Parts: sequence; structure tokens; C-alpha cells
Amino acid sequence: MKNSISQINKAYEICRKETQKWAKTFYLGTLLLPLEKRKAIWAIYVWCRRTDEIMDSLEASTKSKDELSDNLNQWEENTKNIFKGNIKSELDAVLVDTIEKYPQTIQPYLDMIEGQRMDLYKFRYKNFSELKLYCYRVAGTVGLMTQNVMGIDKAYTSAPWSNKPDPSEAAIALGIANQLTNILRDVGEDRQRGRIYLPQEDIEKFNYSEKELLNGEINNQWRRLMNFQLTRARDWFQKSEDGIKWLSADARWPVWTSLRLYRGILDSIERLDYDVFNNRAFVKNSVKAFELPISFLISRIR
Repeated sequence: MKNSISQINKAYEICRKETQKWAKTFYLGTLLLPLEKRKAIWAIYVWCRRTDEIMDSLEASTKSKDELSDNLNQWEENTKNIFKGNIKSELDAVLVDTIEKYPQTIQPYLDMIEGQRMDLYKFRYKNFSELKLYCYRVAGTVGLMTQNVMGIDKAYTSAPWSNKPDPSEAAIALGIANQLTNILRDVGEDRQRGRIYLPQEDIEKFNYSEKELLNGEINNQWRRLMNFQLTRARDWFQKSEDGIKWLSADARWPVWTSLRLYRGILDSIERLDYDVFNNRAFVKNSVKAFELPISFLISRIR
């Protein structure tokens, strides 16, 4: 299947609209990138969303585990074909176009599909080590997918080696931080699907119970448990910060903006007194407007 430049541009526009619709905070950050980079990020985002919908769409909720497993297998095969340049749709074509402009390996994409497979059979997480693996697969991989799009500043190659963080580790850390934030925001929704992502070890540590969580009970034990989880998420955001300063100059502002806005969801959870059972935490537009210039100033500091 061959696509004209016009068709490719139309497909990129589809990706832009999808990103704007489903990832408002993330989308705002992408608008601060140069056009070619933002288009690449939209294409990668839409591939990730297509992957996620195999497990979490309304249609997926009506399918058996065997059907979902087959769909993931077919999607994995389709992704392998995309990396070989064999495409079936315009959305496949924009990812091929992105990969050609910003070369990368297929492994993060396969790892993300494996993360979706975890949702087929794993509904509880014994400890943070197990949860960390899940967070890497479904979100840390996004950092690896996008790091070549963002690019590394030339100063990175000339800086003393001892002072340089691994860009890949920083990218993964940001993805894990974002996913931990998603988990804390979506506790109420996930329990309705029979999933509890908070580590069982932590729940027991704070004398809370699975029964209380499923019932949406908010007490002092729950508040202490959530405070602990928020601190962990903020630690992962902190781990990613050292790597951002080595990104290319045109990527630092949007990445800082996305980080600070997404981390702001944690502040919102606190303001809700940790009631994520009856409320959805989000960052207000006024806060977003306030964060833009702050993120810009921070991005200028090495």
C-alpha cells in the first residue's frame, strides 16, 4: 500500500485530532514542539492508543480472553510488518514515516504489547517490583519510542561523563511516573473492572484492605496509603528531571511543561482529600496557563 504526501498529511491530521481528544494535557505539551516533531509524537501516541484500545475499549469489554489474546497477537504481527515497511492503513503509514525520520528499534513497541497482555491475566500486584515492570511496559516504553524524536543536545557529548545521566533511563522514569499518576487518578474506575494496581504489600502495610478499596472507603489508613503512593510517583518524576536538561533545545520546554502539568494531577488528588472514588483529578486550565511560562524559564536553565 502506497500513500501520497496528501494522504500522509491527512493521516497526521487524524493523529493530531485523536491526541487532542484523548490526551489533552499531553497534547498541550506537543504544541510547543516544532511541527515535524509534534507530528511524529502524534503518530506514536495514536499507535499507543490503538494498542491500549485492544484491552480497554468498550468493544473489548464484550470479548473473551481468547479473543483479546488473538487480537493482541494480530496487532503484534501488524506492528512487526510496519517496521518492515509493510502497511495496511494510513495510520500504519504515518508510523512508518515517523520511523524513517526518527530511527528506532521495535522492542519498546513489543514491550508495550506485552504490557497489555499482563492485563489479560494479572488483576493484582504483589509488590512495587511487579507494578514497576507493568509501568515500564505500558508507559516507560513511550519514553524510549519518543527519545529520538526529542533529540539530545550537542552539549551532552562534550560534558564530563560522570555528570551525564542515561537519557534512556530518564525517559523511562518519566513514563513510569506518568503511569503511576494514571493509576492513582483511576483507582475508582479500575476497581469497577476488577483491577487493583496498588501493590498488595502497600495496602497491607497501611492496614487498609481490598474490601475497603472496592467499597470506596476513605479513612486515615487510605489517606496514609495514598500519600505514600503520591510520594513514590513524585520520586519518579524527580528521577526523570536530570535527563530533561540534556534534551535538544526545542524539546526541553514541551517536556518540562508536560511533566509539570502531569505531576499537577497529584496535587489535585491531594486537594480532593484522596477521594478518587467519586472524583476525577485534573489540572485546571488556569493552572496550565500559569505553568507554561514557568516551564519555559526552567527549560532555559542547564
